[in-house]
Amino acid sequence: MKKVLFLFGTRPEAIKMAPLIASFSNDNRFVVKVAVTAQHREMLDQVLTFFDITVDYDLNIMTPNQSLHQLTADLIARITNEILLQETFDFVFVQGDTTTVLASALAAFYQKIKVVHIEAGLRSHDMYSPFPEEMNRTLTSKLAAIHFCPTESSRQNLIVENTIDNVHVVGNTVIDALLTGLKKVTVSLETQLLEKYNFIDFSKKIILVTCHRRENFGQPFEQICDALLEIADCFQEEVIIVYPVHLNPNVKEVAHRVLKRKNIVLISPLEYPELIWMMNKSSIILTDSGGIQEEAPSLGKPVLVLREVTERTEGVVAGTAILVGADREKIVLETKKLLEDDQHYNLISKASNPYGDGTTSDKVKQILAGF
Repeated sequence: MKKVLFLFGTRPEAIKMAPLIASFSNDNRFVVKVAVTAQHREMLDQVLTFFDITVDYDLNIMTPNQSLHQLTADLIARITNEILLQETFDFVFVQGDTTTVLASALAAFYQKIKVVHIEAGLRSHDMYSPFPEEMNRTLTSKLAAIHFCPTESSRQNLIVENTIDNVHVVGNTVIDALLTGLKKVTVSLETQLLEKYNFIDFSKKIILVTCHRRENFGQPFEQICDALLEIADCFQEEVIIVYPVHLNPNVKEVAHRVLKRKNIVLISPLEYPELIWMMNKSSIILTDSGGIQEEAPSLGKPVLVLREVTERTEGVVAGTAILVGADREKIVLETKKLLEDDQHYNLISKASNPYGDGTTSDKVKQILAGF
């Protein structure tokens, strides 16, 4: 039996780890332990509850106004002392590109435990965008023993960096989580959510907006808001813009001050089941989120990416996503095309999803069982 530790800290990591934890836990070839750093406390807990994940180690790492330097140092020390020195593991799973991922990989490496990197090989090729994620994932690739890539282009990124051994293309577990989550939401929450959000007219076209990345703070975010105002004014009777506003003051203060239109609805951040439900109700999604770029194609939703560069280039190549950055004119232009040109909309919404078919977790398990 192989003993594996799933170690993560944020909501996106938890979502993408959830189907792996379920798959491995139902296989007697593995002993499974789960540890969280709680880099995102409240949002993380929502996902743990939704997917019925039992946590064995909870570091609860975050403190007010914690610097990136201090967070990294504290993570390495506490992961080592409170988890890795308490019992032995054959593999430590990390997912993605957060500070938790890099610190976990380094701590496991120091203990000579094999690091398994889920969603390996993503690159924007700009070390400062996204920051610090691009460097986190690049360094993690040097520490990992096994690399599970979502797409062939991710594998090629690793090959260029001379990472060749134990590299596997398996798709992205976010699709596994999405398909499982939607079934749960449809069965148990549909009526409840329609009642909770009865102030939104779902007979109109819904544009869902999520925007929270550091690189969009300041002037870029103000341009995005200007674009949303123009879209709202142009389509007053046909469109509702729904924006779950991130709690970061750099986003929240500006959004609530600027985005004042009758067809712009500002709501609190959505829990994961509410988010995938709202995505499914939407016609178009504007986002700077990585996960949503992967999820939306499975729902047939065109995505306008509010970033200058993306490490998820496969969606752009496949035609499921369009890069618009924080360019007001480009955001408005591409949104109008999707709203006014049905042929253009259908071309994007029906493009094939390059990120997987919902079987990634089982592929990962079978490969690791034979490692």
